[in-house]
Amino acid sequence: MISHGSDSGRSKGYPRSLVWRFSHPSLQESSREFFLLTDHEIQCFSVELCPDMIVSKVWSNEIIGTDGDLGIKKDLAGQKRIWPLDVQVDNHGKVITILVATFCKDRVSSSSYTQYSLLTMQYKSGVSIEAANERVLEKKAPIQVIIPKARVEDEDFLFSMKLCVGGKPSGSTIILSGDGTATVSHYYRNATRLYQFDLPYDAGKVLDASVLPSTDDGEEGAWVVLTEKAGIWAIPEKAVILGGVEPPERSLSRKGSSNEGSVHEERKNLTFAGNMAPRRASSEALDAGDRQRAVMSVIARRNAQDEESESLLGQLFHDFQLSGQVEVSLEKLQKSGAFERDEETNVFARMSKSIVDTLAKHWTTTRGAEILAMAVVSSQLLDKQQKHQKFLQFLALSKCHEELCSRQRHSLQTILEHGEKLAAMIQLRELQNVISQNRSKEVGSSHSGAEIQTSGALWDLIQLVGERARRSTVLLMDRDNAEVFYSKVSDLEEVFYCLDRQLEYLISTEQPLGVQIRRACELSSACVTIVRTAIHYKNEHHLWYPPPEGLAPWYCKQVVRNGIWSIAFFMLELLKEASTLDVFAKSDLCTHLEELAEVLLEAYAGTVTAKVERGEDHKGLLDEYWSRRDILLDSLYQQVKEFVESENQDLAEGTSVQNEETLRKLSSRLLPIAKRHGCYITLWKICCDLNDSELLRNMMRESLGPNGGFSYFVFKQLYTSRQFSKLLRLGEEFPEELSLFVKHHQDLLWLHELFLHQFSSASETLHFLALSQDEKSISEAEEETETCYGNMAPKLKDRKRLLNLSKIAAIAGKDDESNVKRIEADLKILKLQEEIINFVPSDETKEYLELRLLLPEELIKFCLEEKSPELALCAFDVFAWTSSSFRETHRNLLEECWKNAADQDNWSKLYQASIIEGWTDEETLLNLKDTVLFKASNRCYAPLAETFGEGFEKVLPLRPEIAETSLMEDSGSSFKRKNSSSSLEAILMQHKDFPEAGKLMLTAIMLGSLQDDTREEEGPSPME
Repeated sequence: MISHGSDSGRSKGYPRSLVWRFSHPSLQESSREFFLLTDHEIQCFSVELCPDMIVSKVWSNEIIGTDGDLGIKKDLAGQKRIWPLDVQVDNHGKVITILVATFCKDRVSSSSYTQYSLLTMQYKSGVSIEAANERVLEKKAPIQVIIPKARVEDEDFLFSMKLCVGGKPSGSTIILSGDGTATVSHYYRNATRLYQFDLPYDAGKVLDASVLPSTDDGEEGAWVVLTEKAGIWAIPEKAVILGGVEPPERSLSRKGSSNEGSVHEERKNLTFAGNMAPRRASSEALDAGDRQRAVMSVIARRNAQDEESESLLGQLFHDFQLSGQVEVSLEKLQKSGAFERDEETNVFARMSKSIVDTLAKHWTTTRGAEILAMAVVSSQLLDKQQKHQKFLQFLALSKCHEELCSRQRHSLQTILEHGEKLAAMIQLRELQNVISQNRSKEVGSSHSGAEIQTSGALWDLIQLVGERARRSTVLLMDRDNAEVFYSKVSDLEEVFYCLDRQLEYLISTEQPLGVQIRRACELSSACVTIVRTAIHYKNEHHLWYPPPEGLAPWYCKQVVRNGIWSIAFFMLELLKEASTLDVFAKSDLCTHLEELAEVLLEAYAGTVTAKVERGEDHKGLLDEYWSRRDILLDSLYQQVKEFVESENQDLAEGTSVQNEETLRKLSSRLLPIAKRHGCYITLWKICCDLNDSELLRNMMRESLGPNGGFSYFVFKQLYTSRQFSKLLRLGEEFPEELSLFVKHHQDLLWLHELFLHQFSSASETLHFLALSQDEKSISEAEEETETCYGNMAPKLKDRKRLLNLSKIAAIAGKDDESNVKRIEADLKILKLQEEIINFVPSDETKEYLELRLLLPEELIKFCLEEKSPELALCAFDVFAWTSSSFRETHRNLLEECWKNAADQDNWSKLYQASIIEGWTDEETLLNLKDTVLFKASNRCYAPLAETFGEGFEKVLPLRPEIAETSLMEDSGSSFKRKNSSSSLEAILMQHKDFPEAGKLMLTAIMLGSLQDDTREEEGPSPME
């Protein structure tokens, strides 16, 4: 039924808004009515809900015509166009409120503006709605002008506005615009006042508004708004009343130019602003992390005492400007409570902010290009700087500075940051002049001065930031974007916010690559100028600043870092695509990126320092800092190397000396940045590519960071590349750093200890390395080091070599004999593992066992599993060279070894042979000598049997009577008493052949224990 039409038809019957007459209908109703707002009238339609959906027009009422009593009178002097924007109805369905925008032109100044009004209509009494030709509506009250003279907007912006009615204060309305702002309009003390909903942190756009149900019948509830990021917020009536301001009105003395250039400029600004659609943000606070306060708390902070203190401070400062005398200013301000609040709420900080944010009253143009070109801009900024400097002098002479320094450090920091931002703004103004002059030389006389001034990325950024501030503050709605930008000095962080969020609008990827580079360099220069000027101001006025512990400068805030990183990352992407550009263009881009990287890393360093001093968690910030540092500096150094390579190709007879000099010259700018911010990988690459060992040593001496600094990093690189000798020789010049490094790299620690003649420590380290079960315990280096050595596990022969070196070091260090014996015992266990491996049939298993050090219990279990006489005896050898505690702890395993040894011979067959053949004592000895039981008993219990620590008889005696004797001699622990009744004889009694051949078995172990070691003596190893 209702056609939306096209954009070109919006002015001819285009439906502007549709609303139901009653928002809460009854379920019993069979029909409903709705109102339709068009470009000149309101229409009422009825919808029959059942049985069939029937829509019929009830009435229409013209609201824009020649009769002003019936609505809005058109064709008045100065009127050019009228837009009805939205319509709302009260809860009773009788009062209709219409939001209207009127485009006007001042005939005196020839300047255009938009007037916003509210038209309130109601049903006429006694009029029948069936009378088709009769008007059914009349004005309830005169048209209420909300904003008399506001900036001209395009239709897209106007038609995005929505109107809501019915909230507190009574009779108030709320207007929502497409850019996400919400403005409450109410009539208060015979004047229209506006209150703009705003939070001190970025809550995103206001998406919708409504009214809370009231607890009192017949009264409105409070306004509530739905925000994009902060959820739902209520707007108390008190906030609207106290926070409301009178509508801004354009001064008639601010004449605009009527020439074509000015008209073109205004259209350009409108188009730019329409395309940007910047999100609303608070002009009083920009960093969400620093101020998490709601708007009502801001209002609550402003009490009568604050007003009195601020008024007193203003008067005292005014008197100081006139007379230069401070009298008893400190005492007066202390009594007024001027030092009670900190940070932005402090009266001194507010006074400083009012100085730097003063709006110009004598600028005589609304055209951005003319504002920017006028010397009055620089003059105004210099006047502010002079006044702010005067304010600092007042603080010093009145001793308020000392009081602030001791009690309100954050407030004093804020005041001085205003000075930093003001100085930065002045330099930014000069930068814009320089850019304009350079561009005018390039384009010649084919372009006008206004076009040159209003072109370029920096100019677009100024427009974007100014537009954002203008739309977020009601009092600035009639100001020009450039004027707002150069006036709102304290909001300089907005530059970086817009760079972060709106960079795609400032530099389009559809533009030619050369244009993108030029615009990126402009924005980079702006960022560098701002931050460097702020740092320079701080260095010049360092005596004014409070103690810096825990205080981070404003240019270290996250919003600033994100903005700088956005443009830096964009420039990195440009470098990847700039292969087709000439060398000079790439060089210029790299130079700007170097400067930008330096200020970005300084911002990160300042933030990290402040967080460390405040004791806050900073791990995530450090990771981000290091990651972006490495990306930037590594990319820049790669560009340096590519430039050197390209020069080599251009030179027919280039020499290595020339290449080195070129590389040294180009990398000289990166060296101090890399050293300052600990980018060790870049320092290492530069030193290696230059092959300059002296430079490397100098960097190691100067870069003394935590955990060994650059020296530790160099050692790690040499370690990864297995240049151990070079590492140790270099470490002689840096003994402390080397000591720290080798503590985490045990495979080098023993060499360092030998160099220091710490032989005993070297022996311990070698002993540990030889018996280390995990390669990672040998070297606790970083991932790449562990990966490098992951496939280089030491073999058994390597472990034996380490043990032999440990023995030599122990002897040289004159260690206790027990230490040497322990090393010898471990050597014998290693040799036993080699012997055991020879019995393994599979080659793959052998290879695996050669690379793995088996634990003593693993070796013993392996011997038991194989069921071999030779391995059965090897198990006892392993037990012998472990320790007394090991044998005690693994006593059950030792019993299993004896059972296994008994199973290796056929004792029943031996017993039958002894009976049949009638063995003599000599024959019995000869026949039993070949049994495993005899050999095992001889290995464990013979008089000359070798073991480490106490012998086997302390753990497992041969006969029960020996066990009882041992018990009487040693009233040991409960553990020993519990096991003292057990003996080797008791174990053998459990054998299946013991009832028949038990005497023969006992004879074997007793004869074996009395004989000397029957094994052939083996010659000593070369190391032994």
